[in-house]
Amino acid sequence: MNMDSLTQSNGEWLRASGPEADIVISSRIRLARNLSSFPFTNRATTHQKAEIEQSLKARVEKLDFDPRLEYVNLAAASPLDRQVLVERQLVSRELANSEGPRGVAVAANEIISIMINEEDHIRMQVIRSGFALDDAWQDADRLDDKLEEKVPYAFSEELGYLTACPTNVGTGLRASVMLHLPALVLSKQIEKVFRALQKINLAVRGLYGEGSRASGDFYQISNQVTLGKSETQIINEIRDVIPQIIAYERQARETLTRDNRPQVLDRVKRAFGTLQNAAMMTSEETMDLLSSVRLGVNLHLIDDIDIHGVNELFIHTQPAHLQKLMGKELDSDERNSERARFLRNRLRELDGLN
Repeated sequence: MNMDSLTQSNGEWLRASGPEADIVISSRIRLARNLSSFPFTNRATTHQKAEIEQSLKARVEKLDFDPRLEYVNLAAASPLDRQVLVERQLVSRELANSEGPRGVAVAANEIISIMINEEDHIRMQVIRSGFALDDAWQDADRLDDKLEEKVPYAFSEELGYLTACPTNVGTGLRASVMLHLPALVLSKQIEKVFRALQKINLAVRGLYGEGSRASGDFYQISNQVTLGKSETQIINEIRDVIPQIIAYERQARETLTRDNRPQVLDRVKRAFGTLQNAAMMTSEETMDLLSSVRLGVNLHLIDDIDIHGVNELFIHTQPAHLQKLMGKELDSDERNSERARFLRNRLRELDGLN
């Protein structure tokens, strides 16, 4: 896979083309699987990890599956290339930053990625634009069946699929939905939503999963338990609660525009003006400002840019993407300066297109 060309494109999930895409960024299904003939990754030797990777790479590359998958050897990839894959949600931070033989197979449209030698031998991921859990599950289930024809999974008749972490035993399925919830944050209702989710055993994480902060008002909501539940039950738990959160966010947006329209408009215009004119910009500040702009676009308070353009900027201004686009490695101050310049230029281009 050509990593330089990857940064020039947008994956399917970034296109804002799916259901409820103004609030739901993406829906993701991740399946954890292990080979029956090897110890879990955290117990495997370097030699065993190499055997696992070589075996799975050969089978994944020959998989009769559409779209075709391209393999990236992460041990041989540069730290910058690995970080690009993290920023595009194609690999976990844990896999990118770990040691030893490991890799990822990625579909050209970025809907599918298969991580090898992460916490488990295999982590299959399907990610779709908008609120499309069922579509993501159908793809993941089909991919899982194809791969299971080629490799023997570690499976127990009593427990189900065996995984390194006990919370994934059973189906090995993690279903998650990423939402943009700026109005609930602005109206200080987000903590109430979190408490309600915790009561029904759903996890809330930031943009890059476990351990990450909620930059840009993005939140991932996912199941925590797989043992004793079927795939349908897990997906239904997420599917049933997401429409309620969407409704709360829409209600909060309506209340803000009805009762505080001048303040919201000022916030959106200030954010857009800062992005258009700043000389230095950190990635965290960029995320927060783009969040306000994205809200403004959805509330029809700004028409200089569309949602697809905002989504693109969220990714292209991340540290690794920015350095790839600039064609060189940059220190922190250089990134902040180049990020501001990139935003100024790109926003002028997008304004011209619109």
